[in-house]
Amino acid sequence: MTSDLVSPRKSESKPARELSPEQAAAAAMVAEAKARGLALTGPDGLLKLFTKNVLETALNEEMTEHLGHEKNQADPDRESTNVRNGTRPKTVISDAAGEVGINVPRDRESTFEPQIVKKRQRRLTEVDEIVLSLYAKGMTSGDISAHFAEIYGSSVSKETISRITDKVVAEMQEWSNRPLDA
Repeated sequence: MTSDLVSPRKSESKPARELSPEQAAAAAMVAEAKARGLALTGPDGLLKLFTKNVLETALNEEMTEHLGHEKNQADPDRESTNVRNGTRPKTVISDAAGEVGINVPRDRESTFEPQIVKKRQRRLTEVDEIVLSLYAKGMTSGDISAHFAEIYGSSVSKETISRITDKVVAEMQEWSNRPLDA
């Protein structure tokens, strides 16, 4: 009967490395892209999509912080009359993703000064590290905030970083769970 027993030592295995939600979502998207034969880099690659999503999400969160309210959620009793005023298209150049078309939000009073992609900025020299940091490294919001400050010389609050990563993870999971063509 002792042969039927398994020693506790043999049944114990090494715990699998735990992935953060960002890492898990990124890994799932990369695996799905590879399985479907999608390129990770190049003109229609996954990296370009990641770059576009991260930049637009970050810009929208900056606008939310600037205005003090979410889109279509302005308090009627607020002091300012400034609201969102659509977007304008912009093409930025990234080292790894190439040309990326993004939509930059505008405000009615033209007081919004974006920090992630500044006005008149066309080249993103180190945005790829930010994209990888947000999606693959699972950095804390404080680390990401410090990363933005180091690269762009501007401060982005931990709360903004948290909102950005929450929205990007939700978008990634939605994309990962979408119905596929036959």
